[in-house]
Order: sequence, then structure tokens, then C-alpha cells
Amino acid sequence: MFAKRRELEEGDIDITAFMNLMIVLVPVLLMSMVFNHIAILELNLPDLTGAQTASAEQNRQLEVVVRESAIEVYYPSGNLVKTIANLDEDGRSDLHDYATLSKVLQEIKRQLVAKSIDKRDALLLSEAGVSYQSLVSTMDTLRAAKTVVVADAVEVELFPEISLGDAPGKRGDS
Repeated sequence: MFAKRRELEEGDIDITAFMNLMIVLVPVLLMSMVFNHIAILELNLPDLTGAQTASAEQNRQLEVVVRESAIEVYYPSGNLVKTIANLDEDGRSDLHDYATLSKVLQEIKRQLVAKSIDKRDALLLSEAGVSYQSLVSTMDTLRAAKTVVVADAVEVELFPEISLGDAPGKRGDS
């Protein structure tokens, strides 16, 4: 008359298949991750105090104007050294010529060193339509130049203290 009660037994969970999936999935996800590389460009604001003991030659401003059509180098301010036209490769005329810019900047630096002037600052001016990548590439060119010394490629510091500004309108434009 007494009914037998069946006691419910707890069943074991088989997680072997899940563990196998995790063992394969975790390394695949880790290998496919893209690690972001963030580079920070340090920009220095111009010194507003102005040292009174600095010579007139050291106070002369190097200006690099980046336009959509060309790059203009002025030294001292207002005195055009060179206009560097864009490269025309494969029908694209929007590529700036950074190799020529580097040569012009190296020549200016060489002249300053010959006069025993330690000039490290430059003013980078850009038009409104210039791409961000063009600005960064121009900053990299302003900062340092790659040169060969005794069969070794080395970087030579040019003008690492860069200030940014808006480019004036082209001369002749009203």
C-alpha cells in the first residue's frame, strides 16, 4: 500500500563539448584581435614672453604653408624660399612632395648651423581643405630627416618644436 517514492537523482552536466569549444575559440579570438597603435604628436605653443637677449636671426620665423596644390616654405617670415608643387603620380595630383620639402628644410638647417644658430621652432600653416594625413606627414618631415652617415641611415633633428596656424590667402587672391 505504500507507494515507493523514487528519489530524484541529480544528473551530472557534461561540459566536455563546451570546454573543447572554448579551448579552440579563445586562441582564435586572441589572434584575430587588432591592436591599436596610437601615436601622439607633441605641439608646443609659441613663447609669449620672448627672450630679450635672443639675436634678431634667432627670432626669425620659419613658416611652412601647406596648401591643397603645393607646399610653400618661407624663411624668414614673408620671404618665399621655395614653392614645392604636388607630385603627379598615376593621374593623382594631390600628393605632396615630402622628399623635396625635406631637402629644402635640411638646407635651411645647414645654413643656420653654419651661422651657429640653434633654431628648433617652426610654424606650420594649413589651408582649410588640407587632409589630416598631409598635416601629420608634414609635421614628421619638419621634425626630422633621414640621412646616411658612414653607411648607416640615421635621423637628423630639424625643427621639432612645431606650432600650428591657419594659412593666409594666396598672394594675388582677394
